[in-house]
Amino acid sequence: MELILKKDVQNLGFKDDIVTVKNGYGRNYLIPQGFAHMATPSAKKVLAENLKQKAHKEAKIVDDAKKLAETLKALEIKISAKAGGEKLFGSITNIDIVEALEKQGQSIDRKFITSGIVKRTGKYSATVRLHREVIVDLPYEIVAEK
Repeated sequence: MELILKKDVQNLGFKDDIVTVKNGYGRNYLIPQGFAHMATPSAKKVLAENLKQKAHKEAKIVDDAKKLAETLKALEIKISAKAGGEKLFGSITNIDIVEALEKQGQSIDRKFITSGIVKRTGKYSATVRLHREVIVDLPYEIVAEK
């Protein structure tokens, strides 16, 4: 089944992508939730025209995302957490990384950050997707509270 995505769907595609999925996934989840609609020939023509009109706007958005990526690379993020030796009491997730970024003046939605769950102190790296073409590795360090 071919569908045109209305919104970004994690592990599937971005808005305005034409994707092929199994019938049940499309019919029972993507279409009823409003994430996609059928990719008929007329819908594909309308999509092509809309993408052509959005192309020049997209260039500015990509430039802004690249500037933000450079800003993020320059940041030094240290997250303090309670720990016994090297092992943390609890864990560090995307939410903690977002809070650390907000303290430094950067606002990024947590769904665009992929880091996994960290349970030890040390240096780690998270992947931040600012745009479909701009993905940046964000280094951060976890230190024990004193």
